[in-house]
Amino acid sequence: MARTEWEVMIENLAKQCETNYKIAPELYEKYEVKRGLRDKSGVGVMAGLTKISQIESSKMVDGKKEPCEGRLLYRGYNINDLVRGYIDDERYGFEETAYLLLFGVLPDKKQLEDFRELLAEERRLPTNFVRDVIMKAPGNDMMNALSKAVLTLASYDDNAADISISNVLRQCLMLISVFPMLAVYSYHAYNHYSCDESMYIHRPDPTLSTAENLLRMLRPDKTYSDLEAKVLDLALVLHMEHGGGNNSTFTTHVVSSSGTDTYAAIAAALSSLKGPKHGGANIKVVGMMEDLKQNVKDTKDEDQVRAYLEKLLNKEAFDRKGLIYGMGHAVYSISDPRATVLEGFVKKLSETKGRQDEFELYSMVERLAPEVIAEKRSIYKGVSANVDFFSGFVYSMLDIPPELFTPIFAIARVVGWSAHRLEELVNVDKIIRPAYKAVCEEQDYVPLETRP
Repeated sequence: MARTEWEVMIENLAKQCETNYKIAPELYEKYEVKRGLRDKSGVGVMAGLTKISQIESSKMVDGKKEPCEGRLLYRGYNINDLVRGYIDDERYGFEETAYLLLFGVLPDKKQLEDFRELLAEERRLPTNFVRDVIMKAPGNDMMNALSKAVLTLASYDDNAADISISNVLRQCLMLISVFPMLAVYSYHAYNHYSCDESMYIHRPDPTLSTAENLLRMLRPDKTYSDLEAKVLDLALVLHMEHGGGNNSTFTTHVVSSSGTDTYAAIAAALSSLKGPKHGGANIKVVGMMEDLKQNVKDTKDEDQVRAYLEKLLNKEAFDRKGLIYGMGHAVYSISDPRATVLEGFVKKLSETKGRQDEFELYSMVERLAPEVIAEKRSIYKGVSANVDFFSGFVYSMLDIPPELFTPIFAIARVVGWSAHRLEELVNVDKIIRPAYKAVCEEQDYVPLETRP
């Protein structure tokens, strides 16, 4: 099809943008500007204080900073201890961990039961919301659907703009409760209207956990195994919070500092998480592994797999971006504690699903990729598998469609966003406003008639 005059004009204007927006890389060095708010070693600029979580990837040894096994602490509690605690007691951890992050203490039995009942009570949408909002204009992008639904919920809240702590907490608890419904129902609407599949809307069961309800609402027959629900629950706990510096949480702080309402702040965080450099990484991992299986004759041959990984880095395979997805992290170097915790459960789930060979392939890539990256790239710190490397595989084994991979991340992370929004509102009364150095030269105005 021939391009229209407008399309040609826009393309030419886009080229003009690429030229006139470009800033010479050496200017960042000259003015000591940290690109991405990180220094050359990848350490983030200190932008705030938080009591919600802590990430450790290095320690001081004889006055020198040395990388160490990654550690993640929620409110001072090691994530490994938290997970072990509820798994040993054969409980689900989402609700307990959410209580800890929101209120700063581990709940006792009565507090936990009351909190579960509170979330169950909030797990409902306004009358006809599913019909009028979710089903009326379905789209193929579930993160945009989530954002639309969140912003529309503000219209049903008589106190939407009230940013008192009690009202914001009420709003956050409601959003934490309904996020699974918004995500799953949005997917079903898309699957029906865009993919011509059957439509079914299952109501959540107030006696079930968040993970159980998610699987119940997603599946046509509402059934799931105990292991499936427990592994999904674990994935939600591990994705729930990750410090104030990750892009979507920092977005929550920035937007909250302006005094805006909760719905706008969470919609902004969703927009950040949607990006493939943030919440969409596990989809890339699954796509990369599928491409590997299609282009490597013997996936048990380490030399063939290594050759494919080298092609990835050389921009000769998959999306030709030069990346091995799921490898490396902005903070961790030796290990991502979330990936370490999740991996053991991935193995167990793969055995029940008859996908042990696929798990072995993931394990091989996990082992070989850091070696290949170290050989081919100049890196300032170690590289290891991050949580996204395994989470997409987990979701695929749970028969969760790829369209919901990032929304499930959001279902977990909305707890962390809520905690950080509350922390921002309690502690800071200044709008976040970093500085930018202008590097354009002053120009003399040229009358229209004499412009070249």
